[in-house]
Amino acid sequence: MLRFGTQEHSFIKLLSFRFLIVISYQITSVVVGWHIYGLTHDPLALGLIGLAEVIPYFASALFAGYAIDHFSRKMFGVAASLLLTINALTLTAVSAGLTGGNPLFWLYGSIAVGGLARAFISPSYSSLFALILPREHYGRASGIGSSAFQLGLIAGPATGGILAGWAGTTAGYSVAALLCICAAISLLSIRIEEPQAAEGAPVFTSIAEGLRFVFSNQIILGAQSLDMFAVLFGGAVSMLPAFIHDIFHYGPEGLGTLRAAPAIGSLITGLYLARHPINLHAGRWLLTSVAGFGICIIAFALSPDIWIAGLMLMLSGICDGVSVVMRTTIMQLSTPDAMRGRVSAINGIFIGSSNEIGAFESGIAARLIGLVPSVIFGGIMTLAVVGATAKLAPKLRRLELHQLY
Repeated sequence: MLRFGTQEHSFIKLLSFRFLIVISYQITSVVVGWHIYGLTHDPLALGLIGLAEVIPYFASALFAGYAIDHFSRKMFGVAASLLLTINALTLTAVSAGLTGGNPLFWLYGSIAVGGLARAFISPSYSSLFALILPREHYGRASGIGSSAFQLGLIAGPATGGILAGWAGTTAGYSVAALLCICAAISLLSIRIEEPQAAEGAPVFTSIAEGLRFVFSNQIILGAQSLDMFAVLFGGAVSMLPAFIHDIFHYGPEGLGTLRAAPAIGSLITGLYLARHPINLHAGRWLLTSVAGFGICIIAFALSPDIWIAGLMLMLSGICDGVSVVMRTTIMQLSTPDAMRGRVSAINGIFIGSSNEIGAFESGIAARLIGLVPSVIFGGIMTLAVVGATAKLAPKLRRLELHQLY
């Protein structure tokens, strides 16, 4: 069990913020995916969801990291939560028919605004995480934080699927808005003294400093690149509305179930690693877990029914859970306090944007070679990425966590 005295309440509030914002985002993702596919019946339209989000995310992430390092770690997270609230309310209006024009314009536009807001979420969380906790608790706390994150990934898709299927998309977007408000309140209630901002270099000089740090650190760069390319090519989740509709022939409830399956596996992993953190052979565990993820994605694509597909996705989540906890711990231990916002933002570009670019890649591949072959191709490419990383980043392959303390 994790014990850290008076900081416990602040950490619980931070976990509440993360859980609430994740469940809200996942509800929105499931509902908007079902909404758009219902309007278009085109897998490429699902890929365009990722592209619409990643462009503003990519454009603003480095500036978000700079702002959080030099101003307020907490208030930018609150502001992002409120922006996501406005976004969800806009989607509610679209679903209720209160907006004019082509609904796809509003849907993709709202997704883009969500990408802008999301650029501030992870740097804010990571910076507050390091302020609240002592270094010796980073490993266990990363497992607990991953469990809260994965719990949101379970509850969010399941709730989104149920709401879309039983109450309609309008109800789904409305619940997402309410959860964003609760997340903002939780973060705002944290009482913590943020360090006074140092005399800052110009914006672009400061951003360049963060980039130089990441690209000169083989361990951080290797871990981020590994996850980026694995997610980029292994993005089967973005194609789930098409799998549900065209292959398994289920409704949005089935979509919510499959979206939640990877998170169930990751939650199991996070809870285990919170009690039994990995210290020995950390690099090997990271590489092995990503390879396992790729194998599970291939098995998912070949699954004959929805239940076996769900099992394969759950196993992929177990592998991904190991990867997430290891990468988070490595990043927290390797990053100087004054650069946490920028390094987290760069990590977000590597990992977060790869989800959306991966969705776009999956949509194009599905259009060109078919839905199932495109997912198999992605799993094979994930295995190739693991092999390349093991060869090109020997420091990561041989990493033991005690080297970073």
